Parts: sequence; structure tokens; C-alpha cells
Amino acid sequence: MAKVIVIGGGAAGLLAAGTAARRGEDVLVLERNDRPARKVMITGKGRCNATNHCTLVSDLVANVPTNGRFLFSAFMRFMPNDVMEFFENEGVPLKIERGNRVFPVSDKAVDVVDALVHWCTGGGAAIEKGRVTSLVINDGHVTGVQTEDGAVYTCDRVIVATGGLSYPLTGSTGDGYALAKQAGHTIIEQHPALVPLVCHEGFCADLQGLTLKNISMTVLDNETYKEIYKDFGELLFTHFGVSGPTVLSASCHMKDMEKGRYSIHIDLKPALSYEKLDERVLRDFTENSNKNFINALDSLLPKKLVPVMVRLVGVKPQTKVNQITREQRAKLVNLLKDLTVTVNAFRPIEEAVITCGGVSIKEIDPKTMQSKLCEGLFFAGEVIDVDAYTGGFNLQIAFSTGHLAGESV
Repeated sequence: MAKVIVIGGGAAGLLAAGTAARRGEDVLVLERNDRPARKVMITGKGRCNATNHCTLVSDLVANVPTNGRFLFSAFMRFMPNDVMEFFENEGVPLKIERGNRVFPVSDKAVDVVDALVHWCTGGGAAIEKGRVTSLVINDGHVTGVQTEDGAVYTCDRVIVATGGLSYPLTGSTGDGYALAKQAGHTIIEQHPALVPLVCHEGFCADLQGLTLKNISMTVLDNETYKEIYKDFGELLFTHFGVSGPTVLSASCHMKDMEKGRYSIHIDLKPALSYEKLDERVLRDFTENSNKNFINALDSLLPKKLVPVMVRLVGVKPQTKVNQITREQRAKLVNLLKDLTVTVNAFRPIEEAVITCGGVSIKEIDPKTMQSKLCEGLFFAGEVIDVDAYTGGFNLQIAFSTGHLAGESV
């Protein structure tokens, strides 16, 4: 009989299991897949953005738009520098890239996975294949788990680290929500977070594959007329709408998604004021006065964007530049400073990087990750109602909550 059972062999579960085992506990990890940490294998496009090199806990909390303050204790116990030291000690050299993103020097996520598995099994924890379908609870205390094949494992404590609903092919199918419900927990409705967006405008499909770099992006809630998010960086056009780092982070702020409720306003020239940009356009027009309009924008725009912009300005492509009116030039400048796309919907949750929603934080002790409703039951990672921006913050949440749960059991 294992004293501690960890349900889920992902980033949070493996770190929790190894931490508990190295503190003398008899630990068993039950993982439904043949191999643990399958989702870690695909993070960071297979390179694994293991954490973000923040030095202040306030910076970490600021990058967790959903219930960030709940994680204060977990972050304090296991900061990014602790995560980096952990992997270095496990034989995984690291490097810091743009935006303080931390990757293995090898650019191979498998090195991170191997380190987590070694931490777990090297500390004495066992890993078995099994899908847990229910908890065994007696007198308000968890005393075991049952798997889908009917096997019952007895224990004193259970850590639920099953992930969310994103990337279901990696095993994240929401099993942990059902287990938490069984123990009486409230489950906050799930929806995609860090997810591409479906947009109304047809020109998005025309621009498929185009990445805009160094743009400024503002998201407006058209229902409240308020700015809900602003960012600077990269945006990618797709056949269905938009994606890219700025868009994924913006999606975290789009609550109660409805068709047309949110609009994204793209400033293609954020370094220039409207007046300075108008002067620049006027200068270009003077130099290219005898050219056709469609051939006079190459220095202003990516080639793929030119015909779309010409169409939006409403000028025939073959119009000579010296025939462009002041009003038409003003419309071009307005578009350069505010190219707008209207959001119709999130892409499916299967395409989301993470899940928003999960076990209510009100029912979890933030200093231990233990359930307030069922003694001996703990939670770690994405199954909890917390989510963060891109850049390594979500794995940091997994490691911090996993470490705290592993210590607390």
C-alpha cells in the first residue's frame, strides 16, 4: 500500500511525487498514458519553455490573470530560480531567451521530461499505468482510489494532478474535475485559454501565414466600451482569424465570449504618431507620384498585406499615386494605426495551450494545496482554476503547486 497516490504523471504530478518520495513517503503515480509527461513533450513547439526567469513573486503573480494571488505561497516556496536550479542539478543545462523564457540548451523537451521522471523514480516513487475513475472517501477523508479496470488502491493521501482539457490526445480530458466533484468541490466552468481566435473579416484568410512583428495590439470589449488588454509583439494571420503570442495572451482576458463582443485593434506602426506617419506616407507618395497605388506601398507594408490594404482604403489598385486624395491618404494612415479585426469565437478547447476554469481556489488551502472539504486530498497544476500568459508561466505554476503539494503530503 502506497501512503501517497499521485493521479497524473505530468509536470505537476512528477514533481510532486518526487518531492514527497524524497521526504520519506511511499509514493505511487498512476498515469493513464504509456509514457508520462506527454504534454510537456509538445510545449514550446517541442523545445519546452520550462519557466520564466522572473526574480520577483509580484512579477509572477502579475502574469497570472486568473487567481494569481492564490499562488503567492506556492511561488514563494518554489520560484523560477529554484526551477532552474532543479533542472541544472538533474543534468539539464538551461538558457534564457527573449522575454526571459527559459529553455533547455539542447532545445529538446525530452530532456526536461527525462529529468522529471528521474526526479520521481530516482527518489523512490513508482509509476504505473492506470486511469483513476473515482476516489475512495470515508468520513470526509480520502482512503484510496479506483481505476477504470476496477482495481482499488488504498492510501492516506491523494494528489490530483490530471491537467485540464487542452490537448486531449496527451491525456488531458478533464478526469480531475470529476474526481474533485466527487469530493464535493465546485468546478468553475472551463473554456479555452491561450487559444487562437476566429475572426469575422475575410481578409484574415487572404493573409494566412503572414506574421506581423513589432506591432502594438489593443483589445476592446465592445459591450462595455473598455480596453481590456494591450500588448506588443507578434501576431499571425490564419485561415480562420488570428493567432501568435499577443493573441494567445489576449484570449485570457476575453470572458463570456460572444460573437462580435471583442475587437482587436492592430497598430502596424507603433513607433510613429499619427502625424509622423502621415508625413512619412506623404513623403513616400511624393517620391512615387507616377506609380500605381498598389505599387507604392512596398516600403510601408509586407507584400502580402498590400492588396488587402488597397482594398480596405477603397482605391482602385491602378490609380496613380498623384490622384490619391487627402481623405484617401488619411484613411490609409488610419488603417496603418488601427487595422481592426472582430472576434467571433475561440478556436476549440482542443487547440488551446491551457484550460481556464477548474477546481475553485476558494476550496483549496493556498499554503498546502490541500482540499478544505476532504482531508488528505490535494491538487496541483492545471486542474486548479488558475491560468497564466505564455512565456513559461504555466509550467511554473505546475512546478510550484506540485512542489508545494509534494511537501505538504
